[in-house]
Amino acid sequence: MLINQTMVDKAEALIPELMTSVVEPKSVVEIAADAEAFQGWRVEKAEDQAWKERVLGKGDNFILDFGDHLVGYVSLKVKSIGSPPDAPLKLKLTIGEMPCEIAEPFETYDGWLSSSWLQEETIFIDVLPAEIKLPRRYTFRYIKVEVLDTSKKYNVSFEQIACTAVTSGDVARVAPLPESVSGEWSEMDSIAVKTLQDCMQTVFEDGPKRDRRLWIGDLRLQAQANYLTFNNQELVKRCLYLFAGMRLPDGAVGACVFEKPHAHADDTRLYDYALFFVACLYDYYEASGDKETLEELWPIAMEQLEIGVERLDERGIVRDDETWWSFIDWHPELNKQAPSQGVLIYCLKRGLELARTLGLADKQQYIKEQIARTAEAAVTQLWDEDAGFFVSGSDRQISWASQIWLVLADVLPAEDNAALLERLFEEQPVIGMTTPYMYHHLIEALFTVGSREKATRQMQAYWGEMIKDGADTFWELYNPEDKKQSPYGSNLINSYCHAWSCTPTYFIRKYLI
Repeated sequence: MLINQTMVDKAEALIPELMTSVVEPKSVVEIAADAEAFQGWRVEKAEDQAWKERVLGKGDNFILDFGDHLVGYVSLKVKSIGSPPDAPLKLKLTIGEMPCEIAEPFETYDGWLSSSWLQEETIFIDVLPAEIKLPRRYTFRYIKVEVLDTSKKYNVSFEQIACTAVTSGDVARVAPLPESVSGEWSEMDSIAVKTLQDCMQTVFEDGPKRDRRLWIGDLRLQAQANYLTFNNQELVKRCLYLFAGMRLPDGAVGACVFEKPHAHADDTRLYDYALFFVACLYDYYEASGDKETLEELWPIAMEQLEIGVERLDERGIVRDDETWWSFIDWHPELNKQAPSQGVLIYCLKRGLELARTLGLADKQQYIKEQIARTAEAAVTQLWDEDAGFFVSGSDRQISWASQIWLVLADVLPAEDNAALLERLFEEQPVIGMTTPYMYHHLIEALFTVGSREKATRQMQAYWGEMIKDGADTFWELYNPEDKKQSPYGSNLINSYCHAWSCTPTYFIRKYLI
C-alpha cells in the first residue's frame, strides 16, 4: 500500500464522538410462518406481555421487539429463582434485524459469506444474580432469549434487557420537512434518515450489521444524503482522508477501508469505485466550499482519472477482459463495460469542474480531451442505432445499467437522453437492476432529464414497497419479484440497514420540496 501518514493522521483526528441512548424493549412478540408475509414470516404481539420477572426454566424462551432498528450494545440483568444455583446458567441470544433471522435456525445457513456475521451469543453465567454487558456491537430490532439449561434446582428471571444505541448522526440537526409534504413522502424520508443515521458511526459504514466498513460507492450516496440532512461535513472529510491516505500500489484508491485495529485499506480494487473518489471530492467541495481540503486531495483525484483513462483501448472504450472488476450492480449477468464507460465520463466531467476551480489550465485541457474522446467513443462504438440502446461487451448486451450510466454521463443531447429512458421503460431489457444502489442511479437519471413524475412513481414502487413489507430502515437488496433474493446465497445474511438505500431523503429534499 501507498501510505500517506499525514493524511491518515488528519482522518484519525476527525474521529467523531458517538452519541448514546438507552432503549428498552417495546413488546413481546411471536413469529409465525405465513406464506403471504414478507419472506414468509409474520410478527404479532404475544398474549402475555410480561417478560420481566417471568420465571423461566430449561427450554423456555421469548422474543422481544424493541420497536425500531437499533445499532448498539446489549446488556441484561438476570437472577435465579428457587434454590441456590448449583450449575451455570446456559443462555442463548439470537439477535436480528428481520423476523427471518429469529425464526430460521442459523444452522441452516448455506451462503458463501462467513456465518460469523450471523448475530447470536451463547453465554454461560456462573454466578447469579448477574449483570451482563455484551462486548460486541449488534444491529437489530428483535432479540430471542432462550434458556438452554439451568439445573433441576433453580429457574431464572430477567430484570432488564436493554440496548445502548450509538451513532454519530445527530437527528436534531435534520430540518423537518415542510408541512405541505404528504405523509407518504414524510414516512419515506423518515425511514431514509434513520437508515443513514444508523450507518453513521465513526465512518459512514456500508451496513452496521455487515460489513461495517467504509466503501466508497456507499460513501458517495451517503454523503449526498448527509449534506441535505445531518450535514456532518467533518465525517465526510474524515472518510476522504482515509481513502486518500491509504492507496493501492499503483496509486488507485481502494474500494474500502477498515478502521480496526488501526486504519488500513483493503486490497479490493473496483474500477468504478476508484473513480468515485473524484465525484465524492466534487460533492464535498460543492457542499462545504473547503478549498484547503480540495487543494490537498486534488492530486489524488486527478491520479484516479489518469488511471481510469489507462484502461481505454484504441477505440477509446474501457477494455473488458478478465483482469478487472467494476461493481455497478449485483446482477450476476451484467456486463460492466458500457456502464463503466459512463462512470468514467461522469467523473471526468466532475474532475474538469474541480480543475477549473483550482485554475489548473493544463489539467483542464487534458480532461477536456479525454471527455471528448470517451464521449465520442461511447456514441460511435457503443450506440446501436437499430436497437436504440447502448450495448456492452462482446455479446453487445443491452442492460438497464448501461443506459442509465450513459444518460448520467450526458453523452447524448438532452432530448435523446429523455427518449432513451422512456424507451427503456417501454422495452424492459432483461438485464435489470437488483439493488437500491442501481435504483438510485435510475431515479437520478429520471430527475436529470426532467421526468419528475416517473421518478416519483419509481420511488413509490421500490422504496414504497419496502415500507409495505415492513422496513424500518431500507435494505441492501430488494427484488419485489423475489423477496428472498440474496447475492450471498441466503437472505439471512443480507443487510437490512444499508448505506446505499438511504437516498430517498436526498431525492425528496433536493427535488420534491
